[in-house]
Amino acid sequence: MLVPYASWLHPGDNSWQLTAATLVGLMSIPGLAVLYGGLVQKKWVVNTMMMAFTAFSAVLIVWVLWAFKMGFGVPVNLGPGFLGQFVGHPGSVLNSLSEQGQAQIPLLNGLMPKFRFPESSLIYFQFVFAGIAPLLFLGSVLGRMSFRAWMIFVPLWSTFVYAIDAFLIWGGGFFGSKGALDYSGGYVIHLSAGITGFVAAAVIGPRLRKDRETTAPTNLLLVAVGAGILWLGWNGFNGGDPYFASADASAAVLNTNMATGAALLTWVFIDAFSHIKKPTFLGAVNGMIVGLVAITPAAGYVNGYGAIAIGVIASFIVWFSFNKLSQKWFFAKVDDAMGVVHTHGVAGLVGGLLTGVFADPSMIEYLGLGKAASSSAKGLLYGHPWQVVIQLYTGLWVIGWSALITFILLKLVSLITPLRMSDEVLEIGDLAIHGEQVEPSDTARRVVPAAYEYDQVDASNAGGPESGVPTMKVEEL
Repeated sequence: MLVPYASWLHPGDNSWQLTAATLVGLMSIPGLAVLYGGLVQKKWVVNTMMMAFTAFSAVLIVWVLWAFKMGFGVPVNLGPGFLGQFVGHPGSVLNSLSEQGQAQIPLLNGLMPKFRFPESSLIYFQFVFAGIAPLLFLGSVLGRMSFRAWMIFVPLWSTFVYAIDAFLIWGGGFFGSKGALDYSGGYVIHLSAGITGFVAAAVIGPRLRKDRETTAPTNLLLVAVGAGILWLGWNGFNGGDPYFASADASAAVLNTNMATGAALLTWVFIDAFSHIKKPTFLGAVNGMIVGLVAITPAAGYVNGYGAIAIGVIASFIVWFSFNKLSQKWFFAKVDDAMGVVHTHGVAGLVGGLLTGVFADPSMIEYLGLGKAASSSAKGLLYGHPWQVVIQLYTGLWVIGWSALITFILLKLVSLITPLRMSDEVLEIGDLAIHGEQVEPSDTARRVVPAAYEYDQVDASNAGGPESGVPTMKVEEL
């Protein structure tokens, strides 16, 4: 007799996990690619899409070859205490057992129910989280970062920043063992991406002045499509993290949408009654993103009242950060193209801290049977003020580690290839980089190398190498 699957596999849980993962994947491609493509100038649309799709692909290969095990595997014993709970052993997950065996996270065995789907479902679900993180901080460096540098930096960042933070918080590492709460990635993904993008923007330098001064989006309809995919895709982002098709998964989905709606309305309200005096669609999208990010670390830990409160509070704080702090101090000196440090960095930190305030012990993640206690979290309002402290020092770690390693990695990449494109390429954009444009004119165009202009070689240096500077020109076909 043949059976379709092992006794430990539950088709409902497996189906939901794969569905949730696919929803999260759609947030990246085409979601963020379309959203950013609608926001940038027309000359940067192709470059934006290319950087999004290639980064997503690069993270996938890195993830299955070594990074998944670094984030969710057996720990490397680097020393006592923190060092012994720092990162997992790197290794591939390409053999038959890795793809069809029962999923597990070694350090969480006994601390949560056994998984009822194969390891491949867990690998793919966690990949789409890893894959979206670089696409978030892509928004900080659009319009000037070299494509070659991007393709080197993303795998390095996924290895030395993302995988390590994932292990420390989600894989049973140091902060997770101390009780840090991050339901779906407010810290691991959003706070880290916000800080990474800000540091990268500072190191690489600003866009051309005229690009910074041109703030009108290319296509608001595309922005609406991308934003809508993000919002509904987030149902998988937060609803998939209990790892079961459970009541807590349903609660996480509902809480996600309530917080997002509350944050969007709060941002629009402030816009309408502040110095801006106009409710704008871009403002609504910012509020939406803030709500999604802020509820992410809390989605299955808080009740509906807490979800709405998190949306309102986070939207108010990030509106102030985005519209006021961005013009002051060091924020004003860094060209964060999409304001990722605010909508993801600040929002992720605020959401993480508020998780420590609003976590409701009556929101059950896993039911206890017999003498086993049910699994839930307790925040400040329910008699556990220390949870806020845990959230704070975990957030500070993510900020410090992300900033430091991002800076080091960018400096190393700069030894191989320039981080920033030349001003000449920046003037042209997509045609100069990829030979394509999003809306070709009736007369097709291409960028070709112009004649090399060589410096005059001194007669005394005859036979030496010629020094030349290549230039480019746009040619009608």
